Amino acid sequence: MTPDASAHIDVAASPQRVFELVSDLRGLSRCAEEYSGGKWLNAAGPRVGARFRGLNKRGWRKWPTTSTVTDCSATRFAFEVKSLGMAVSRWQYDIEETGEGCRVTESTWDRRPGWYVPVTRLATGVRDRAVTNQRNIEATLQRLKQAAESA
Repeated sequence: MTPDASAHIDVAASPQRVFELVSDLRGLSRCAEEYSGGKWLNAAGPRVGARFRGLNKRGWRKWPTTSTVTDCSATRFAFEVKSLGMAVSRWQYDIEETGEGCRVTESTWDRRPGWYVPVTRLATGVRDRAVTNQRNIEATLQRLKQAAESA
């Protein structure tokens, strides 16, 4: 299935360094556009099946989510997001080694049921989630590149 939003960036850092940033809740919050932090619920860190409570922020609006890690390897970190117990999205970071470091691809899939879309528009202030996520991904990847390369 094609993602609703996706972009990639080349990073002059090791794939391991990038994986550490995207799989660390604090590291990811420093790079991400809306995600502002989280806490592991049933694990001390990232692993398949680990769940975390995330807090997202856009302007004055804030909303919590609960995510479950579905992929946790040197080449992919991904998680499924729920809000109020409903599947709302999937986020995925693919890390591919290159001669100069790695290429990181961030993708997301919108999983919200149709009836829930207007509710989330009110809660988040986002009218077009795909367009906003595309912009957010591009901004996040730029910050991720800066963080990984400055380490």
